Amino acid sequence: MNTIEQQFQEILQNKEPKNLYDPIAYILMQSGKRLRPKLVNIAADMFNGDPEQVQHIAAAFEMLHNFTLIHDDIMDKAEMRRGLPTVYKKWNSNIAILSGDTLVAIALLEILKVKGDPKTIIDITDIFARIGQEICEGQQYDLDFETMETVPLEQYIEMIRLKTAVMFAGCLKSGGQIAGADPESLQALYDLGIHLGLAFQLADDLLDVYADTETFGKAVGGDIKDNKKTFVYLKALELANEQQKQQLKQLFSEPATDEKAKYNQVRAIFDAVNVREVTEKEIARYTQLCLEDIRRIHTDEDKKKEITALVQNLQSREK
Repeated sequence: MNTIEQQFQEILQNKEPKNLYDPIAYILMQSGKRLRPKLVNIAADMFNGDPEQVQHIAAAFEMLHNFTLIHDDIMDKAEMRRGLPTVYKKWNSNIAILSGDTLVAIALLEILKVKGDPKTIIDITDIFARIGQEICEGQQYDLDFETMETVPLEQYIEMIRLKTAVMFAGCLKSGGQIAGADPESLQALYDLGIHLGLAFQLADDLLDVYADTETFGKAVGGDIKDNKKTFVYLKALELANEQQKQQLKQLFSEPATDEKAKYNQVRAIFDAVNVREVTEKEIARYTQLCLEDIRRIHTDEDKKKEITALVQNLQSREK
């Protein structure tokens, strides 16, 4: 079976025009975590899925993920991703938009390469399309939050459920679907993806403040610099006294003239209200829900070891 990189090379071989397909190859061939295709493969392996068919689904979801990255970077005006210039910075915004849109079309065509029961292929396409829609809904909520002074925590959780967690859920459920998992297991896989995605994003929010820069692979404090209303910020507001609350709101209401000083001031408040410990407890709660979801999957315990290890490692990840 081909690696996902070989698969992408074959999909894009001799494609024209170059200014449309070179940006696609550029982002797809960057390393990244490859977490989404890994989830597809893990779920399919639990039910003895055919690797030749599963690889099409895994590639499709990785392409959908990279479509969101291309467009997110334009909206966020992000200049670097994975240590390299973002697609719109290397080319331009018009090319990046077209390349991102094309990625979704190629991903759908990849799903249609699957050989199997037509109903299963329709069900996976339905999951794929709904997830694409929900990710866009989550991104719009994220944009809306930029103009709100504060955001209720439950609204933030709903936003990251849509923007991050549904992708994890769709990858796991589609992997189970192509491998013929029973309905109860498919629901457990979907629920697992939601809880895993929420834990993953809260860990990301926390790492942006507290990670070791060398291990993290990028500078910490990016969310603070950009006045992002993450779980850590919103929870700190909830825990803060009136003076701390006003100071936080002030710090997040304008661009930083001194980024390091702003980071230090914000972190001092976060430390004072113990937001790191509170966030870690919330990550642990979602991790426990993941383990409960795994128990509901109807397959041999040996086949659950890989997903269990992935969930447990999430709590201690450093990047």
